[in-house]
Amino acid sequence: MNTAARRRTETGADGRRDGAEEKPLLELRQVVKRFDTGAGTVHALEGVSLSIRRGETLGLVGESGCGKSTVARLVMDLYPPTSGTVHFDGKDIAKAGRDARKARHARLQMVFQDPFSSLNPRHRIGRTLEEPLIIHRRGNRKERAERVAWLLERVGLKPDAAQRYPHEFSGGQRQRIGIARALALRPELIVCDEAVSALDVSIRAQVLNLLLDLRKDYRVAYLFISHDLSIVRHMSDRVAVMYLGRIVEIAPRDDLWREPRHPYTRALMSAIPRVHPEQRNGARITLQGDLPSPLNPPAGCRFQTRCPFAAPRCRAEEPILYPATGEHWVACHFA
Repeated sequence: MNTAARRRTETGADGRRDGAEEKPLLELRQVVKRFDTGAGTVHALEGVSLSIRRGETLGLVGESGCGKSTVARLVMDLYPPTSGTVHFDGKDIAKAGRDARKARHARLQMVFQDPFSSLNPRHRIGRTLEEPLIIHRRGNRKERAERVAWLLERVGLKPDAAQRYPHEFSGGQRQRIGIARALALRPELIVCDEAVSALDVSIRAQVLNLLLDLRKDYRVAYLFISHDLSIVRHMSDRVAVMYLGRIVEIAPRDDLWREPRHPYTRALMSAIPRVHPEQRNGARITLQGDLPSPLNPPAGCRFQTRCPFAAPRCRAEEPILYPATGEHWVACHFA
């Protein structure tokens, strides 16, 4: 990689072409997040850069413990980065005042993984959906009631659901209610953190199709976090692959599936069941060993302890995310 490309990656690669006209709705720039614990310092994120355009879905995939949910919580401003910045609509969220934060929360919502614990069991569904409207002073009582009825209808539930409690609904219905709550303020970006992983397969498909319909109808953008590559492929425009706190590859969905470049991405794709195994791109790669501890990440490339192609350079030098072709970026010395 030449010096100019290296300098560009060090200032914040996000897998997009230079000169793109549209300003990203969300942008993470060289974000680092560490947690001090009694056992030591957890290196949760190291130099993470990514962006999401308006109306786009960025899939974020990787094994459990790789840092996906930490990204979600940083985006939602649940805790600050150790270093680096998170920008929403061009503004650093850490520098926002109270009024600006409240305004941003109306534009940025989250659908949680567990539909069983994300709803207050003591509140009727109508109150749950109306609450953000009250907080942000949207409409009078009649208008809010109409909005609640519309939200329930939009996610496939009857208006009388407003009078019922969460325990009266199935898991899929509760997740639909969670989506309705996220939609209440007409957000521009919704963070979906393993939003369908707790659902049965048949219900999962219904919820995914609902999310796709909402994106089409309202141009809402998604940060779609999942460990399931098949779901990510179905939902996403671009995909970022994380390993042990780092982005190792990011590319348009079809490019990534056609030509995965990082050995870790190829290993994840090797694990996807296929009707015709002979159609698999490249040799099958099987992951060996367990994910290293973020308390003591390996030197050099973080994947080198499990990579079948690791060389001495991988153990000594950390690869930088660089543009291999167009919008396809990879962090590997030999990709």
